[in-house]
Amino acid sequence: MKGKIPADRFLIISLIVSFVFMISPAAGAAGLFGAPQTVSRTEGGLNTAIGYRYHQDMFENGSDYKVRQNEIYSQAAYGANNIWEIYARAGIANMKMVDIFRSPDYEADTDENNFDENWKVSGTFGAKFFYPMTKTLGMGAFVQGTYCFSDFTDNVSGTSLGKPFTANLKVKNLWDINFGVGFQATLPCGTRLYAGPYIYYSEAEMAMSSKISGLEYSTENFSVKNKTIAGGFAGADIPLIKRFRLNVEAQYADQFSAGLAVSYTY
Repeated sequence: MKGKIPADRFLIISLIVSFVFMISPAAGAAGLFGAPQTVSRTEGGLNTAIGYRYHQDMFENGSDYKVRQNEIYSQAAYGANNIWEIYARAGIANMKMVDIFRSPDYEADTDENNFDENWKVSGTFGAKFFYPMTKTLGMGAFVQGTYCFSDFTDNVSGTSLGKPFTANLKVKNLWDINFGVGFQATLPCGTRLYAGPYIYYSEAEMAMSSKISGLEYSTENFSVKNKTIAGGFAGADIPLIKRFRLNVEAQYADQFSAGLAVSYTY
């Protein structure tokens, strides 16, 4: 039947989607890197997408900070000639940092250990270029940057040296830049498999509203940055019905991240 997904392709899609949700305990705008080749029309055109990524990273500045973010985003992209594409994304992301309010010397007793803040607005811009080596094989490169326009803030209460306190920790000016190279193989069914290395840099500023004995955070802004600068990514871009495609991708640097996106070509 026209417009119906074949049973074998539906099975592949179902298994991939199930895998992504099993590895992610939850579901921002950085998003996926995607296949090196654009999905826009050869003569030039627009494609749009909605996506989700579960992202983990490790930041450092004397201490280590494990960051988890759930991202939801929408994308508008323009590409041509199966060679180049530029895109912009807008999305929302939350943030969780594990055991960040735990006092290392037990001078402070807090009502919670984890930093947890809900959805904040972020934006991403990127570009990719593709070079076809044969009809089925090719390679490309991409650059992608993200900035979070909102501050993440969480309150913490407890006692320090026997005295009660209430304060908040703020994370602001969170941004990152990514650059990578991808190798792509196109299967007869139109599915594009891709993988490659990437390097990235991410930074944010943190500050506590007041100095609390037993907690190591200053009232002055201090910077934290990603602990590992290089990683790898792999994914599949799968045709669905008509002009829709499903992109599933995994990324690994210091921590594991994964997500999916559904695109439509105009």
